Amino acid sequence: MPRARAFAQARRCSEESSLQSAVPAAYIVGRGRFDTDLTMARAPVMAAGGIVLRRGPVPLVAVVRQRKRNEWVLPKGKLDDGETPREAAHREVLEETGHDVAVHEFLGTLVYQSGGRSKVVHFWRMEADGGPVRKLMNDIKAVDWLTLDDAIARLSREYERAFLTQIGPIALVAAGLAASPAQEPTLSNDDVDAGLQTLTPAEAASVDELRHGLLQKVKAWLRGEA
Repeated sequence: MPRARAFAQARRCSEESSLQSAVPAAYIVGRGRFDTDLTMARAPVMAAGGIVLRRGPVPLVAVVRQRKRNEWVLPKGKLDDGETPREAAHREVLEETGHDVAVHEFLGTLVYQSGGRSKVVHFWRMEADGGPVRKLMNDIKAVDWLTLDDAIARLSREYERAFLTQIGPIALVAAGLAASPAQEPTLSNDDVDAGLQTLTPAEAASVDELRHGLLQKVKAWLRGEA
């Protein structure tokens, strides 16, 4: 098909499509038709939720079971008009767990594909105190409180398991419910000197030779010879 004719047909198809549907689409030059199956990039779905903790002898994490898909997921949902992500996270957790929670620091963002669109979900650390204050929303079949390891294993979606594996320990530490990971000890100059004193004569000679070589290189660099 000649290029001019192809573009003319594309324009006519585009005008007709705009009257029939608001869904953006792309015309494939050479196929001779307007292809509504190949859509342009669509705006991502914005959502928010919480890593909800409950204190006790062993800290517990909330997971919820969807009624329609029968999947276990983290509590979350789409933003309503005019809501901030933090406000939406609080509302969605209340609706899906039945607990009124305290919202603490932001933990991270999970991005994945859902229904052909990117879904961007911001998560906050939250804590539930006491029992539920309302019934679960209709979309949620059940809520369960599990240890972090059990919550990770219970989640139905691999990307949520990976996310909770990374974020869960951070949430527990932030809540004071777990110890911070041990940091590697640092060596002071005295520690280094003490270690050098344990070397054999041959090892000490090798270290001295290395020190001398490094010193000579530094001096040469300062003189502009290196």
